[in-house]
Amino acid sequence: MQLNFSNTTKLRVRYGETDQMGYCYYGNYAQYFEVGRVEVLREIGMSYRNMEESGIMLPVSDFEVKYFKPALYDDEIKIITKLVKVEGCRLFFEYEIENEKGNIISTAKTTLVFVLKKTMKPTSPPETFLNLLESYEK
Repeated sequence: MQLNFSNTTKLRVRYGETDQMGYCYYGNYAQYFEVGRVEVLREIGMSYRNMEESGIMLPVSDFEVKYFKPALYDDEIKIITKLVKVEGCRLFFEYEIENEKGNIISTAKTTLVFVLKKTMKPTSPPETFLNLLESYEK
């Protein structure tokens, strides 16, 4: 299922997320992308919490990131998260992070896998989740 859904979330780079040069530490970007994913799921009507309570987990199986410019201390950044597709047990996201000047400073892609909490084995996405996505199908 090819999808067309996007969410924009704003965050401010905190002092503790930077190094001595005032650059945001590269490892923090994974957390920023997670914030974007959580907000996408929340906006379409499915929270991580609800999914986990129903016995489904969504671990990341693939993460690809490119850095173009640093995010700096106290920058307000925009995390643009796109829900791209669901294919079998996998869920695909794409991301852009923009700085206050509107420059793209990072892009990324993640693949998550629906797994049963009890066995950690891949499973089909919940029907309720697929129903929520129908209106965003390309």
